[in-house]
Amino acid sequence: MRIKKKRRRKGKTDYKARLNLLKSGLPRIVIRKTNRYIIAQYIESEEAQDSVIVGVISKELLKYGWENKGNLKSLPACYLTGLILSKKIKDKKRKVILDIGLSRNIKKGRIYAFLKGLVDGGIEIEYEKEIFPDEERIKGEHLKNKINFEKIKNKILEEN
Repeated sequence: MRIKKKRRRKGKTDYKARLNLLKSGLPRIVIRKTNRYIIAQYIESEEAQDSVIVGVISKELLKYGWENKGNLKSLPACYLTGLILSKKIKDKKRKVILDIGLSRNIKKGRIYAFLKGLVDGGIEIEYEKEIFPDEERIKGEHLKNKINFEKIKNKILEEN
């Protein structure tokens, strides 16, 4: 009887998916959702040794004027976090792949709002247009506490 690896048993790593990502030879953008934040990293791998080049957490939106501290993992926050990451890796613009880990692949969800932020920031990545959330949802018009989305977006674009 074969025992599965510890990280697989705990539900932390899908080794088959990881091997396919490493075989591609492309740098990857890893996105993880926590209970409070969105964490994203630009990672390059050499011989299965990962090195984080740039990292972003949605908490950085507070310095751009984000007012609702409890809402740092909403669709607009994910989009703006993707935009921040794309601006931080602007000098490394080459093709990348998205690594969502064991997160559920939900069409028009937060992960794809983050991906839209990357694409709008100029990162070259494969995608299909119909997976992105609607523009009204990205701008936060569906939220009861309205956010100053355009103001924050303009600050991000002009700073970096």
